[in-house]
Amino acid sequence: MMAPKKIYLISLILLCVCSGVKNSFATHISQPILIDPKTHYAVGDTIILSGWVEYNTQPAPDVLLHFKLTRFDGLLVADQSYPSNQEGHFEFKFDTQKETPGKYQFTVTSHCLEIHRYACIYKNQTLPIQLNNP
Repeated sequence: MMAPKKIYLISLILLCVCSGVKNSFATHISQPILIDPKTHYAVGDTIILSGWVEYNTQPAPDVLLHFKLTRFDGLLVADQSYPSNQEGHFEFKFDTQKETPGKYQFTVTSHCLEIHRYACIYKNQTLPIQLNNP
């Protein structure tokens, strides 16, 4: 009777340990949060989108972000990367002076801190943008 109890106890311990290891890799998740984004602009305006990087419910500095702005026909018009500032905030600016009116899609992707790249989940936020004639 002692053997089944030992097997049960060992199985329970292994299950707890394995579950803990699996979840530990999921803790390195940062995500970009846009703050009050504007979605309509006129040709000639500067698109300004700002936000912050959330990591464990706090702003995270020095997190690499990738910014893409894609036109309705699939043409990539902006492709930039830079880190969040020391307060964990970011700002994307794009001059629309030479752009075509129509629908665009903005995407910002968080690439995590360098030390967390091995377990990074690349979270992003997308925003449709309408560019109108002035």
